[in-house]
Amino acid sequence: MAFISFVGRLLFVSIFVLSAWQEFSEFGDDGGPAAKTIVPKFSVFTKHVTAHTGFQVPDFEIKLLVAGAIALKGFGSLLFLFGSTIGAFLLILHQLIATPILYDFYNYDTEKKEFTQLFIKFTQNLALLGALMFFIGMKSTTPRRSGNKKRHSKSKAA
Repeated sequence: MAFISFVGRLLFVSIFVLSAWQEFSEFGDDGGPAAKTIVPKFSVFTKHVTAHTGFQVPDFEIKLLVAGAIALKGFGSLLFLFGSTIGAFLLILHQLIATPILYDFYNYDTEKKEFTQLFIKFTQNLALLGALMFFIGMKSTTPRRSGNKKRHSKSKAA
């Protein structure tokens, strides 16, 4: 059963690892295509946050956001692969930050093609988020085995 669990985690993190590898290989001096995609979406997101909460999102270079996403996905995936809840928390953090920014279906009219595409990707990321939360929940409720306990055999009555 442990092998099947490991293979399941391996298949799960392949989504994050392949994404991180692609972004890393295309990174360049300007953050690569990922940064170019995020710039307008992040701008709209920060305007929404400021308008609805009054909180001003600090300005910073988008390539740092991309680098942080690569690090969260890479390191989180490695830890998660070996069953660490810290890795799951890192991947959850990535999902919570990236999903509403990248898949901003709420900025499109429901009749447009982009709305449907972004909504599908948004819900897929919600499913990944749910799976990570499920993993943490199962990990925290599973009783741990203690390897140093000796089993006492019951004495047989004569």
